[in-house]
Amino acid sequence: MSQRDSTVNTLLTATILCVVCSLVVSVAAVGLKGKQEENKMLDRQKNILDAAGLSIGEYGKPASELSREQIDELYAWVSEELVDLQTGEIVEDMDPADYDPREAAEKVDSSTEIGEVPYDPGVDRREKVAKVYFVTKPGSDGFQQVVLPVYGKGLWSTLYGYLALKGDLETIQGLTFYEHAETPGLGGEVDNPAWKAQWEDQKLYDENGQPAALVYKGTAPAGNPYAVDGLSGATITSRGVTNLLRYWASEDGYGPFLSQLKNGTSKTSGS
Repeated sequence: MSQRDSTVNTLLTATILCVVCSLVVSVAAVGLKGKQEENKMLDRQKNILDAAGLSIGEYGKPASELSREQIDELYAWVSEELVDLQTGEIVEDMDPADYDPREAAEKVDSSTEIGEVPYDPGVDRREKVAKVYFVTKPGSDGFQQVVLPVYGKGLWSTLYGYLALKGDLETIQGLTFYEHAETPGLGGEVDNPAWKAQWEDQKLYDENGQPAALVYKGTAPAGNPYAVDGLSGATITSRGVTNLLRYWASEDGYGPFLSQLKNGTSKTSGS
């Protein structure tokens, strides 16, 4: 066996190849990180526009089919604010552009343990300060909608989405999920446009002011103002969506904030 074909040379060549490949992958990952973050932000903007019904209302098609210019035009109607979930007050000494709620939820000092609550979202902690979105169309006095980030456990994953409420803060405009790993064709049907369309004009609260929106087991009864059809073969995902909606609508979630908005005691960018 020649020296060129020796075990030492083979191992050396393999090591050099591994190092070179690792460097190439690392450089590519670093170089693409900015683009990846930009795409994530764009996807969330599209989901906010869809939850608020802006893309359908203005262009007759979902935000995924709009140009970047059209998305930027519609998103100019959206303003971001930070909210202290315990008090319901707008946080004015922090910049929404620099704040990551998901990162905050992972840190003990910027999050709170959920513990025993009436509506269990299936996650252990939530951020103390949430980012919310006000929709104010040009020429309008005050906001027309508020869009609330919501999340909770499904069957296989945590579902992250947006719940849009109309100006009365009780009627649902739309619900979208921008991230989850539920089973395609079953729990993954949370992405089905026909299923999502059922949420429009449903009520978030009952006549006593308690969270009441739910995903029904089976076909929702005709005329039920709170329920949408269940996800066939996805009982756990359906229950998870119900729980996360009710949790975030409750006093443990956005309840104090929505109460202040209704009473006109919360300062907003649209007021």
